[in-house]
Amino acid sequence: MFTVADMMTPHPHTLTSAHTLADAKKLMEEKGIHHVPVTDKDNHLIGLVSQRDILSAQESSLEQIHQSSFISALDIPLEQCMHRDLSNVEPHAGLKEAAVYMQKHKIGCLPVLHQNKLVGIITDSDFVAIAINLLEIQEEVEPTEQGDANFY
Repeated sequence: MFTVADMMTPHPHTLTSAHTLADAKKLMEEKGIHHVPVTDKDNHLIGLVSQRDILSAQESSLEQIHQSSFISALDIPLEQCMHRDLSNVEPHAGLKEAAVYMQKHKIGCLPVLHQNKLVGIITDSDFVAIAINLLEIQEEVEPTEQGDANFY
């Protein structure tokens, strides 16, 4: 049986609750990621911010003008906007069970905790990569005559 530890991203990029949405946006853009766990100094998971959160903050505020000064929603500390009620998974959990849980609850990632400390993250993108690998294996076993599909 494959476990979450087999496919998770170990030691994910994290921020603290004192960082801002702007910090999270910059980290996501630099690293090509969509989820950032928020941890304390002892690497305990205390929250999570997603790319969707950043987009929502930018849209909802549409950059307010207050007393002739420019205030950006991205200046909000993560402490004020991170998700705190999080699901998580242990490294030895089954990969299929994690995928089913994520699909059932419509979540894009599961932080991976061991002894209450963040050790990894598994995302919907990881499961897409798994699906691609399985499809490639299937093609090796059962070659098709059609070649590549047409995309429009």
